[in-house]
Amino acid sequence: MATLFVSDLHLSSKRPEKLALFKKLMTGPAKKAAAFYILGDLFDDFWIGCDDQHPPNSEVISILHDYSNCGSTQLFIMRGNRDFHLNKAFASATACTLINDPSVIILDGKKVLLMHGDTLCTDDVKYQKWRRFITNPIIKWIYFNMPLKLRKRISHDVRGYTAEAVQRKAPDIIDVTEKAVIEIMQSFAVETLIHGHTHRQAKHDVTVQGRKATRYVLGDWFERDCVLVHDNGRFRFERVADYIANN
Repeated sequence: MATLFVSDLHLSSKRPEKLALFKKLMTGPAKKAAAFYILGDLFDDFWIGCDDQHPPNSEVISILHDYSNCGSTQLFIMRGNRDFHLNKAFASATACTLINDPSVIILDGKKVLLMHGDTLCTDDVKYQKWRRFITNPIIKWIYFNMPLKLRKRISHDVRGYTAEAVQRKAPDIIDVTEKAVIEIMQSFAVETLIHGHTHRQAKHDVTVQGRKATRYVLGDWFERDCVLVHDNGRFRFERVADYIANN
C-alpha cells in the first residue's frame, strides 16, 4: 500500500478546481493508501477556528471527516504557517491525528523526518521571531478566547502584512538553508527528509555525516499540484490528476 504526502494546498473558494481535485483524491485512490500526510498550509486563509464558516472551511472539514471514517484510512495533519492554530477542536471535527513539527515516521524499517519546512528558513530572522511569538501557548490561548469577529480582523491584517513582507525579501532568504537541513537530519539521525513550505518541488541529494541522504520538497497546489508517493520501497512525485487516473 502507498503512503501519500502533500503540502501547501492553500485550498480556497477562489480556486474551486483545486478543491474539486482534493475531494476527488480523498474520495478516490487516497482511500486505498496506508496513510495520508498533509504537511501544513491546508487552507489559503489563516486558520482561526472551527467556528469560522468562511468557505471552503466546512466543506474541507467534511471531506477530511469522511476520509478519516472510511475503513482503515489514517489521516495525519501537521500545522503550517497558515494553520499554526489547528487544535483539538479541528482534530475532533476531522477525526485526524495532528502531528508535531518535526515528526519521525517509519517507512520500510527506516526513519523518515517530516516537517512543514518554515523552521528551516533560518536566514529569515524576522520571520523566525514572528513564528516564535505567534506559536507561543499564551498568545494562542489569548487569540482563541477572542470573539470570532476580532480574530477575523487580526487574520486579515496579518495576511496583508506578511504578503507584502514576502515580496520585499530576496528569494534566498525565504528558502531553506543547507546548514539547517543538515543539522536537523543529523539531530534525528535520518537519511530522508520530507517538507513543504517553499513551494519549490524537488528532490535534493545531501550528505549527512559522510552518508548520502535525500530531501524531498513538496510542491504547492496553486498553478500546479503534486503528491509524493511512497510504495514498493521508493518515492516518486506525481501530478494529482495523474495519480487519480492511474489508481
